[in-house]
Amino acid sequence: MKPDHATKLIHHPYKAPGGFEAVVPGVHKASTVIFENTAALKTRQWKDKSGYTYGLHGTPTTFTLEERLATLEGGLQTLLAPSGLSALSLVNMGLLRAGDEVLLPDNVYAPNKDFVRVELAQWGITHRFYDPMDAAALAALITPQTRLLWLEAAGSVTLEFPDLVGLLQVARQHPRLITALDNTWGAGLAFDAFDLGLPVKGDSKGVDITVHALTKYPSGGGDVLMGAVTTRDESLHLQLKLTHMRLGLGVGANDAELVLRGLPSMHVRYAAHDASARRVAQWWSSRPEVSTVLHPALPGSPGHAHWAQLCKGAAGLVSVVFDGQRYRAEQVEAFVDALKLFKIGYSWGGPMSLVMPYGVRGMRQFGFLAGQTEGTLVRFAIGLENVEDLINDLAQALTVLD
Repeated sequence: MKPDHATKLIHHPYKAPGGFEAVVPGVHKASTVIFENTAALKTRQWKDKSGYTYGLHGTPTTFTLEERLATLEGGLQTLLAPSGLSALSLVNMGLLRAGDEVLLPDNVYAPNKDFVRVELAQWGITHRFYDPMDAAALAALITPQTRLLWLEAAGSVTLEFPDLVGLLQVARQHPRLITALDNTWGAGLAFDAFDLGLPVKGDSKGVDITVHALTKYPSGGGDVLMGAVTTRDESLHLQLKLTHMRLGLGVGANDAELVLRGLPSMHVRYAAHDASARRVAQWWSSRPEVSTVLHPALPGSPGHAHWAQLCKGAAGLVSVVFDGQRYRAEQVEAFVDALKLFKIGYSWGGPMSLVMPYGVRGMRQFGFLAGQTEGTLVRFAIGLENVEDLINDLAQALTVLD
């Protein structure tokens, strides 16, 4: 009896010839992966990327993206996660156990701060925050229970650039302490996080782990959520990879495709964002309406000397602080609402310029905002529009403050 059409369509014998090469890698979608026989079922490995066992553990598309990201970051191996936050959480969950402590910079990405305050606290993991601009003070905080040290360069929203080398020199006095950097701002382009000129630790002259929100510059379109965790130490990678597997973390093939498509142009886009952001920062520096302009490449911005020591570029973020004694929050919000090209929205790294206001009360324990109860900080994510058009938009919106 001949098979029915339904069966023939599912079990069709045709296989396309190999050797197809194109500019963009192919997109492989799979949950189930087919094994040719039971021997393959028993022997095929996914941990070292020598084979495929299940879609969640990798496909040619995700393996290709991981390898290219490892090259970008200066690492040896990369794991993909569904978002930048899930990548941060993976590191926390993969490395910390009850009784451990994690240290975070005061200006760390707020959702990471919330994760340790709520989720990790429930599991018996303690945390403390440190001043990222004071390496000497960090030394006094590290105890035998301190297992993980988070770093962020530049700091979230307030954009202070820390003394990364100084902080890592302190951390390296404690061999058990693992260092993890949120490298989303630097994007693997501004500086080499795994080679900061320090004596070699394992196979790295810098941090142990980088985390990158691919949602931002690698994607570049404002339409993808994804994160990456990159390492240079095989045992550390395997520890995180097994946690990654047990949590069931995976990314969609079409999302991986979009990031792969964005990677070749990222250095060009990053440079364009950088140039426009510096121009906007300089323009704000001449405006009397704001008391502080924050951009690491701007002389006088907190940590500028540290940025100049390490970096070849800067991301497209600029923050300014409106004096609370001069302008009420409602006035600053009216300025934000009056902007036409800048759209109100979270995230950054895409073609469209974005704006987000923050009240400064309680924002920071350390630094220039510590103890301030009045004032509004406004963060601008500079997109790919003509920079003079953006500046004209800022200028027209400021008229509502008169």
